[in-house]
Amino acid sequence: MQFLLAFIVVVPLIGAVAALLPAPPGLKGTSPDQAVLRHGVTVTGAVLIAAIVLAAGFDHDHPSKMQATTDISWIPALDVRIHLGIDGISLPLLVLTALLTFLCALYSYFKMPAGPSPKAFVALVLVLESGTLATFAVLDLLLFFLAFEMVLIPMYFLIARWGGAQKQAAAWKFILYTLLGSVIMLLGLLLIGLKSGTFDMVALATDNGRGLTSSVQVIAVLAIGIGLAVKTPMWPLHSWLPDAHTAAPTVGSVLLAGVLLKMGTYGFVRILLPITPDGMHTFAPYLAAFAVVGIVYGSLACLALARPGSKGDLKRLIAYSSVGHMGFVLLGIASMTPTGVNGALFANIAHGLITGLLFFLVGAVKDRYGTADLDTLSGATGAALYGRAPRLGGLLAFAAVASLGLPGLAGFWGEMLALFGSFDPADGLSRPAFLTFMSIAAFGTLLTAAYMLIVVRRVCMGEKQAEPQQFADVQTYEFAAWTPLVALTVLAGLWPAVLLGLTDPAVQKLLAGGKS
Repeated sequence: MQFLLAFIVVVPLIGAVAALLPAPPGLKGTSPDQAVLRHGVTVTGAVLIAAIVLAAGFDHDHPSKMQATTDISWIPALDVRIHLGIDGISLPLLVLTALLTFLCALYSYFKMPAGPSPKAFVALVLVLESGTLATFAVLDLLLFFLAFEMVLIPMYFLIARWGGAQKQAAAWKFILYTLLGSVIMLLGLLLIGLKSGTFDMVALATDNGRGLTSSVQVIAVLAIGIGLAVKTPMWPLHSWLPDAHTAAPTVGSVLLAGVLLKMGTYGFVRILLPITPDGMHTFAPYLAAFAVVGIVYGSLACLALARPGSKGDLKRLIAYSSVGHMGFVLLGIASMTPTGVNGALFANIAHGLITGLLFFLVGAVKDRYGTADLDTLSGATGAALYGRAPRLGGLLAFAAVASLGLPGLAGFWGEMLALFGSFDPADGLSRPAFLTFMSIAAFGTLLTAAYMLIVVRRVCMGEKQAEPQQFADVQTYEFAAWTPLVALTVLAGLWPAVLLGLTDPAVQKLLAGGKS
């Protein structure tokens, strides 16, 4: 188990270096480009298999216990250690990252985005995967920061070199926002480590803030919370996200929405809730307020983009929907209750599956039509995807209703549990305030349903023209890349206990100060 976790984190880095080397003559296939794309599929596939084996070998009877741990001294003077481990909170995120990266590599093998050398593309995707996996696996504050930062440069280049219109401006906006947030976050992490005498996240969580004064906790939560909120992204620190998604290539958008946004909310659960409980208690009402504003704001922005004549971009609309969905995650965390935090973690995974699928589908629509502009797609009578490419239209409708939180699909449970957590927040938090937040968030679910159904009506439906322009329906490689996301969305919706059985004991232990 120890070897498997280290293998999962390190192998993508080794694969990234190997991708830049010349392909051996016997492995080139029809061209060196094909060889390096196949290399990306092979490495990400090996990591996914290792993650599945790790999940199968995980002690599911004790999901609150750190497992597959490695603890090696790295910088003795600062007591910084190479400390790895997983529990019921980090394991689902680890598997989700491995799955989405493999599906992106598989998709790119058949549909490589236009841009420079595939070698650099594959290497950047593998570095991105390694940094994300490390973020969910490390148990040292400074290592967490290094892994957190490791993903920024690869994503910047994926947007700037393989993106679409306005890619340079979007990439710069992404890097400047996230780097500024990270600098502030580093100050908070250093404050905790220096004041407590250790950077070990397990020891700090067990101490449960007893070694930190209330004022130190408040300052640390403010500093670290800003950095995490930028990555989440929380309103009003979200403005980099729509531009980045609109400009990014399809696989870049999938990884950005499906994986990178989860790093911010994971930091709230793994670091701030157990290590600085008093500081979180102080800021929880404000976090909840920003969360519900984000829910309503994201939904209203989507409604404005979906309106006929607005020239709204479908990728931009899905990006704004992420602001709303991540608002539910933050609301669940702000409740500081096991119910709310479990809902936040469930919504994290559901958003990764559903929004990852949505960006795949929107990318496919854009490839076929040459645009993601909603007015162009709709035309005078509607794009009528059902008539032109029925499987693609059906999948888009499925992803849309999953995103709006239809009961029986993955999107429902996380939002419902976050609302339940707000209905009865942790002791000491104002219940009338959280009831107000819950009501506003519930209204946001109605707005979400409205804009998603408008998108389905405008893009998928419409009068069948006499001689409609035909498009290729879902291709075999697209089925291969999308089917796992569809199946897991249904599975998580019908059988939520699989995921909640992992997260709940670990959340209970975190909120109880390290005691099971």
